[in-house]
Amino acid sequence: MGRIITVPTGYVRYLLDQVEQQGFSVDMLLEQVGIDAEEIEQGNEFSAVKFGQLYQRVMYIAQDESFGMLSGGNVPLGTFRMMCHCIIHCTSLSRAIQRAGDFHEICRGARYKPVLLRTGRYARLSFTLLDRFADGQNGNAILREQPDQVRTTLSMWHHFICWLLGTRLELKSVTFTARAPEDSDLYKTLFQADIKFGQAENALVFPARFLEYPLLQDETSLWDFLHTAPYQLMVMVDDHHSLKSQVIALFGKDFSRELPGADEVAHALNMSVSTLRRRLQDEATSFQRIKDECRKEAAVIYMNSPQLTINEVARLMGFDEPSAFFRSFKKWTGMTPGDYRRSELYQQQLVSR
Repeated sequence: MGRIITVPTGYVRYLLDQVEQQGFSVDMLLEQVGIDAEEIEQGNEFSAVKFGQLYQRVMYIAQDESFGMLSGGNVPLGTFRMMCHCIIHCTSLSRAIQRAGDFHEICRGARYKPVLLRTGRYARLSFTLLDRFADGQNGNAILREQPDQVRTTLSMWHHFICWLLGTRLELKSVTFTARAPEDSDLYKTLFQADIKFGQAENALVFPARFLEYPLLQDETSLWDFLHTAPYQLMVMVDDHHSLKSQVIALFGKDFSRELPGADEVAHALNMSVSTLRRRLQDEATSFQRIKDECRKEAAVIYMNSPQLTINEVARLMGFDEPSAFFRSFKKWTGMTPGDYRRSELYQQQLVSR
């Protein structure tokens, strides 16, 4: 059913190490989610969909929505949802991040909050101790946090901002206080930016112009987003060196709005449309084929979420009329949405959950 989005198995091992340290049974957890331990040991990549399901189960068992991220305490389930409702109507990204910081100041279990600093052409998003914890401390508590926790936190916030804006947040660099780990190459693949270790703070650095961008999401798209989370906060583009992956990154993950055309994508990549088409042909693909593959992949992911009705999936995919979505889905998969939901393949997806 299309290209499989993956995450490095190192992410899975890190999550399971945290589970074991908290005193939970890893074997029982994997059995509940329907994951064979051999899947994690074989190869360097793991299904992002399965990883999302695993993460959901871990957060439920631990009753901690910040599991594996910066927190310093247990964050009750539902906290992220309430933060989203708090910021979804903000007029700009800048205001949304500021309000998210205010929200963290009053939510139970959190220890850190996002902090935004604008310096000339660039902005920095970092995390600092909440005011009630900062008194009497040197402000460098985050330096003692595990590097994997910092990486996970920055990555999820990056993807979250991309979703809020409906487009990819172009990163200039990502800085880490820790020394370069053995898997440092994965950091560049994950963030697709200049990665700097041994820096003064952990932060996302991006062009300040994004701060004035409006949020393109609303209450309706938020509802759909929350029902498929945390998948969209974890997915990454593989093979970031290919032109195809760059086009996919520019498409983003919000298919409820019209995807950029070849002219817009070529301009963003500093090349002519003819050059874009020629180089994609060299990679044995085309602009339209990539667009169809991305939309097909997104449609199948949404269809695999039983809490979403077919009409809701159609809206998520940007179709005003469900009948138009039915025709497109059959063209992509050979089945109508209804046939797919009745298929053995879909039933297998439900069992694996």
